[in-house]
Amino acid sequence: MKKHFAATLVLSASTLGAYASPFAYVPNEKSGTLSVIDCATDTVVDTIAAGKKPRGLVASHDGKFLYVSDQTSNALLIVDLAKKAVISKVVLEESPEGVGISRAGDWVVVASEISNSVSFVSTATNQQVFSVKTKGKNPEHAEFSPDGKWLYVSAEEADTLDIVDVAKREQVNSIKLGERPRGIGFSPDGSKAYVAAEIASTVYVIDVPGQTLITQIKAGKFSNGVAVHPDGKHVYISNGKDASVSVIDAVDNKMIDTIPVGKRPWNMALTPDGKKLYVANGRSNSVSVLDTESNKVIKEIPVGELPWGVVVQ
Repeated sequence: MKKHFAATLVLSASTLGAYASPFAYVPNEKSGTLSVIDCATDTVVDTIAAGKKPRGLVASHDGKFLYVSDQTSNALLIVDLAKKAVISKVVLEESPEGVGISRAGDWVVVASEISNSVSFVSTATNQQVFSVKTKGKNPEHAEFSPDGKWLYVSAEEADTLDIVDVAKREQVNSIKLGERPRGIGFSPDGSKAYVAAEIASTVYVIDVPGQTLITQIKAGKFSNGVAVHPDGKHVYISNGKDASVSVIDAVDNKMIDTIPVGKRPWNMALTPDGKKLYVANGRSNSVSVLDTESNKVIKEIPVGELPWGVVVQ
């Protein structure tokens, strides 16, 4: 088995070199692997071992590394994409999940559910520099505002959006939302944020400068993942219980379409040009590829067991 796996990696590495970017990377919780999807062909071209329960992930801006939270080892795994292997681990607090990266690329953050904290890891040193305690219990996702001033953290058990001032290294505000907030996405200009609350099955629109709630939009059942189109005109919400993705008009704050996908869609990512949306379907062990112009599924890609999300780089 070990010899076969090594041979597969060598073959895959050469295959990857033949394709143009971008690639979609999918953490498979139960398989302990990352599936690598070539976005030109929408096929899995490689599989990388990544801990025992990989969940949140981001890619470095230069496309050389992936940062992956491993719940079992309470660590942030650093994956070298040229070597197709984990090259380093950063010890974190208990039960790490959502991972975010600053637009400048200098910080990677990881929300840890049990310790109610967010770790800040320097990409220059691959070391945790500091940690911020959240007032809300069970933080799941952590996302930087585009200007890097704020870190938004969804606190599942507190039903709040916790706001961290990055410069002050402390939580400075909290906004009450519906039951079990999860996914977070910012508009490209940073003026608005969208937070999906799972049990409430509602999306909350936040005014970022004022740190206040603008409005709320009813989504499908168990809304959780959020992806904002690069042009800012549409927001995509995955609905776990409905096995669908809702499309929201960001100008009118209204749901305009619903797209059937696989079972228990979770976290998602768009290609840089916004033409395709990749949706991780946890119970289908697949990724649905959506054409954002037609709002149709154009392909279903088998991946590992219990895919948690997607990052495209």
